[in-house]
Amino acid sequence: MPEGDTVWQAARRLHDALAGEVLTRSDLRVPKYATADLTGRTVLGVTARGKHLLTRVEGGLTLHSHLRMDGSWRVYANDQRWTGGPGHQIRAILGTADRTAVGYRLPVLELMRTADEERAVGHLGPDLLGPDWHPERALANLLADPARPLGEALLDQRNLAGIGNVYKCELCFLLGVSPWLPAGELPADRAAKLPALAKRLLEVNRDRPVRATTGRRGQDLFVYGRAHRPCLRCGTPVRLADQGDGSRERPTYWCPACQPGPAPAPGSPAARRIRPRTGN
Repeated sequence: MPEGDTVWQAARRLHDALAGEVLTRSDLRVPKYATADLTGRTVLGVTARGKHLLTRVEGGLTLHSHLRMDGSWRVYANDQRWTGGPGHQIRAILGTADRTAVGYRLPVLELMRTADEERAVGHLGPDLLGPDWHPERALANLLADPARPLGEALLDQRNLAGIGNVYKCELCFLLGVSPWLPAGELPADRAAKLPALAKRLLEVNRDRPVRATTGRRGQDLFVYGRAHRPCLRCGTPVRLADQGDGSRERPTYWCPACQPGPAPAPGSPAARRIRPRTGN
């Protein structure tokens, strides 16, 4: 699931493959840009901004993409077979003399002037993995709507950029609070820890092939994906329910013992009903 660390990794792969190279192939497979041709231009660099990717090209142009749930960029040697999915899922191809970057299932792909990048990313809050990181501002953003559930506030990229559903669940667990706790009721000592803890989670995972928050081999995450399995701390079955503002619900995992506070009642419309699993 693409979150800030995954997008940072994608930016690094693309930058390493394309930066400083002249494009020998350019194919943007979205109707609006079907005739756009970037061949002959040098790629200046690729950077991540939250969950957004910005590929800057000579001539003051930027190719902006967003992976959302299942998009991806793959990099191949020019004699290598493409394996990211069927051809009809390809949305972008950027090729150089040695490498080809292929964008699959990209829900957002737009070519813009580099000077206009703020139109795409200017709404984002401080980036957990970016040079603009500002912990005090991020915390102030999270607490600006004190009645909003903390889990929803963490996912709002206008507050801070880079947290997705996995880190939302894991961060709430590590803070010992329910994702449904109103942000304004977060105890002061835990609120003070939140920005640094969130940044640490993404930083330690941005160079890892498998995301982990526990430090335990074979048990990578504390609660995410562990519905009805024993909590790694106390043994209480982890619960699962949907959380959202009505526009999009997200599966949310938490331990009711380690994370006391408001939550959907078992059997409520938000609660998920799945077959229990055994083991750790």
